[in-house]
Amino acid sequence: MPGIDRSATVLAVSFVAALFAWVPVAVLAGDDARGGGSPPWSYAGADGPAFWGSLAPAYAACSTGRRQSPINISRARRSDAPPPVFDYRPSPLRIVNTGHTVQVNYAPGSRLILAGEVYELLQFHFHAPAEHALAGMRAAMEVHFVHRSASGALAVVGAPMRVGRRNEALAPVFDNMPSSTGRAVPVAGASVDASAVLPRDGAYFLYSGSLTTPPCSEGVRWLVLTGAIEASVEQVAAFRRVTGPNARPLQALNGRLPTASR
Repeated sequence: MPGIDRSATVLAVSFVAALFAWVPVAVLAGDDARGGGSPPWSYAGADGPAFWGSLAPAYAACSTGRRQSPINISRARRSDAPPPVFDYRPSPLRIVNTGHTVQVNYAPGSRLILAGEVYELLQFHFHAPAEHALAGMRAAMEVHFVHRSASGALAVVGAPMRVGRRNEALAPVFDNMPSSTGRAVPVAGASVDASAVLPRDGAYFLYSGSLTTPPCSEGVRWLVLTGAIEASVEQVAAFRRVTGPNARPLQALNGRLPTASR
């Protein structure tokens, strides 16, 4: 991975902004595994991120949690753990506008194997701008693949999305994004293959964090990929028209140090 000193125990992360089409960290950051909730919340105003923790007792972790997401990753320690295994299969396209993001509900049978534990892929969804920052820079968008193990544990894979060529693997999603909220609906004749969406560069950071939307539950295993996925200007604009900015502010590390794959 560019910028990592392999001789050091603690690794510094350095990325070229132009390569990933990162934008400077703003006051925003993202949404996560559970799209909606009661009471309602949003990304701005009196029920925006600064107030999530006070909207309901169930949301208290949004304010008091010590292992919250998303984060800025600027340093990491080397890990010798086995790499994750992505066993993704194509799925019929079922898509929903949750009111906070556009989400694709995935058919059973696809899984992530992480540190020997098996997690089933439940859904993936998007954020603009990206949730996580790398060396203080955030991509135009980020996609989250949300998984759950048989024990109920959650693992989320986040991948940055830069502005570039049209993303053909995600074209069925961008071409069928619902403009209004409602139930997940199948798109006749359309399918999506999550394995084709993943970046070719499998480098990643791993850390313990939380959902990035209320209730901000902690104990989520985060795997943040460093390879960027491309999407066209038109695709990014189409998502922004549907959702607007949907990112949570970056959260304090509170002593956490992610591990790096290389």
